Amino acid sequence: MKGVQERIGRLREELEQHNYNYYVLDAPTISDFQFDEMMKELQALEAAHPELYDPNSPSVRVGGMITKNFETVVHEHRMYSLDNSYSKEDLEDWEKRILKIVGPESVAFTCELKYDGASISLTYEDGKLVKGVTRGDGFQGDDVTNNIKTIRSVPLQLKGDYPSKFDIRGEIVLPFEGFQKMNEERIAAGEDPYMNPRNTASGSLKLQDSSEVARRPLDCLLYTIVGEHTGITTQYESLEKARYWGFKVPKEARLCKSTEEVMEFINYWDEHRHELPYETDGVVVKVNSIQQQQELGYTAKSPRWAMAYKFKAERVSTVLNSITYQVGRTGAITPVANLEPVLLAGTIVKRASLHNADQIEKLDIRVGDTVYVEKGGEIIPKIVGVELAKRSEGTSPTSYITNCPECHTPLVRTEGEAQHYCPNYYGCPPQITGRIQHFISRKAMDIEGMGAETVELLFKEGLIHNYADLYELTTEQLVPLERMAEKSAENLVNGVLRSKEIPFERVLFALGIRFVGETVAKKLAKEYKSIDALSKATLLELTMVDEIGVKIAESVLDFFAKEENLVSINRLRQHGVQMEISAQQLMNQSDKLKGKIFVVSGVFESVSRDELKKMIEDNAGKVASSISSKTHYVIAGDNMGPSKKDKAIALGVPIISEYDFKEMLQV
Repeated sequence: MKGVQERIGRLREELEQHNYNYYVLDAPTISDFQFDEMMKELQALEAAHPELYDPNSPSVRVGGMITKNFETVVHEHRMYSLDNSYSKEDLEDWEKRILKIVGPESVAFTCELKYDGASISLTYEDGKLVKGVTRGDGFQGDDVTNNIKTIRSVPLQLKGDYPSKFDIRGEIVLPFEGFQKMNEERIAAGEDPYMNPRNTASGSLKLQDSSEVARRPLDCLLYTIVGEHTGITTQYESLEKARYWGFKVPKEARLCKSTEEVMEFINYWDEHRHELPYETDGVVVKVNSIQQQQELGYTAKSPRWAMAYKFKAERVSTVLNSITYQVGRTGAITPVANLEPVLLAGTIVKRASLHNADQIEKLDIRVGDTVYVEKGGEIIPKIVGVELAKRSEGTSPTSYITNCPECHTPLVRTEGEAQHYCPNYYGCPPQITGRIQHFISRKAMDIEGMGAETVELLFKEGLIHNYADLYELTTEQLVPLERMAEKSAENLVNGVLRSKEIPFERVLFALGIRFVGETVAKKLAKEYKSIDALSKATLLELTMVDEIGVKIAESVLDFFAKEENLVSINRLRQHGVQMEISAQQLMNQSDKLKGKIFVVSGVFESVSRDELKKMIEDNAGKVASSISSKTHYVIAGDNMGPSKKDKAIALGVPIISEYDFKEMLQV
């Protein structure tokens, strides 16, 4: 038995090394036949000795695991999106914003190619892959670990001086050569070819049979290490470390000391990107120093220390067949161009946004025109121009609609706003279903078992007219509906019941108050603690809340002035939906730091930077990114930037330690 165990161990080790040589280093040392023979021997030994099973054995790469439902997993560290730039001026403005926060210290940048694939977060513990999760909405994604393990360039066991636990982010891509081969096989089998590598790679991660994923030539390119106590001080070092531990990290990355050097890198790859074996649509520029990254922090959506420079968008021309109009949940009208189908950036485009009446007038777009379409940094294609030389004689300028296309109510347009609106808030069907769809979305009430199509079906059948109706649905009502089996009905009802545990700040966001997004909802929830207190706030009181302007305040007042909204809120409350911050949340909150502004700088011993910031906010203080005359305290840790220290001293701002801060909270 000992001999078998040793042989299995040796085979696993050697196969992983050969796998690394082939798929990561592109330098195989044995033939495919020899590799296959070793794998067959390992599989036979493992089948004969199931007690020696190892979830990270190289044999798992051939797949075979079936996943019926992909579990939703909350990311331990949020996966942010990136801000986009399109010119040197954009990058220079970004650099100025960085220097304003970190001071006149030298800032270096790491430039990496922006791979066009499916984002993934891999978790390693003690050097072993334990989880692979899709990006999802950035807060949570789907657990696709079984499928990830079949990708040969993803290490199952690391080597070297890796941290005990960390996440690493990257992109799952499908190289052009493999994509072409897959399509040749599909065409030969009489099947339609896949449209583009990115969508095919993304779809592969959600296949139920991991053996099917194993047959696809997917690759994994890594670029960001996330975690506490990694010992890494720069982004460029993190790439080198990741490569040393066994990850496939492209070698095109470059360390740049100025935006001029950054632009050299961008211009080179804009010209040479088509020589790469996989799709890339730009360059990601990151502040190299991890300490400076921590100083810069994040906005509500993006890291301040990173910027995506997008290569010039592909442009095609096609014919505009018609213009239709969509109604959003707030009543906003969006004109949509219906196009003669055309291939753009790997997908067939049939529709494009026209934004608003001003854009149509500015471009003088007319039905029948030959128009230029771009995808650019946006997911939805847009029309950017008209080929006037091809315009037919006698065409008339486009007349924007005057009535809602759904309920025929006359449209209104508020002075200073670009869009027209349908004011029939409670009677216009797309507005009603749009509000409910927003209410059930992941970042709001996150009701499992329900999607946009289900909402449309329930509305059409007369079962729901606003989001409060969701809490009165029964399985008996749902089962007779089209495509609604008993299990689906039970899941939906249970999903609604579970949403009663969603915290107040997300309930507030879910209500769909105009201009109240996630960040604003959090600020209002923290300030007022309950829906009742918020509903009684005056315009002046609301504008006194940090970052709440007159437009948002007026929208909040308008929402609570409508009797229908108050009725819906009371119904939600009666059904047990959280309409105030829970006692558990309040337990750790106070007003001790109200009116105080803190800047957090450096590395800390007893708490992380994020924990410190949360402690400040939980006690009604405000965290600022840069020091000014309005700053009350700087909490300084190790490696605090010297320019920040000098500025604090010059302005007479007290510099305190993390322990001084904790004592302040005890008073």
